[in-house]
Amino acid sequence: MSHHHAPRPPGQGSPQSGGFWRSRHAIGLLVIGAVAGYFLWTEHRAHLTQWWPYAILLLCPLMHVFMHGGHGGHDGNEDSPPPRQDEDSHRS
Repeated sequence: MSHHHAPRPPGQGSPQSGGFWRSRHAIGLLVIGAVAGYFLWTEHRAHLTQWWPYAILLLCPLMHVFMHGGHGGHDGNEDSPPPRQDEDSHRS
């Protein structure tokens, strides 16, 4: 009994495969990236660590903006419409 399957298009593995991140190429890229990161850290640690206090101070406003969604996101009631202002109260 002979099985003959049509070739798959590029980028589509077998249903059992996990896609690109489970392929040999992705694992190789991750290993190369980890080795490169290690050597970059060991060679440049002295002048990178002097910037840690500034990086921590910069993280405070960035976390506030991205975690709260900007201004107006503090009340936790996102489904309600914004309060309506009467046009008569603005006229003098």
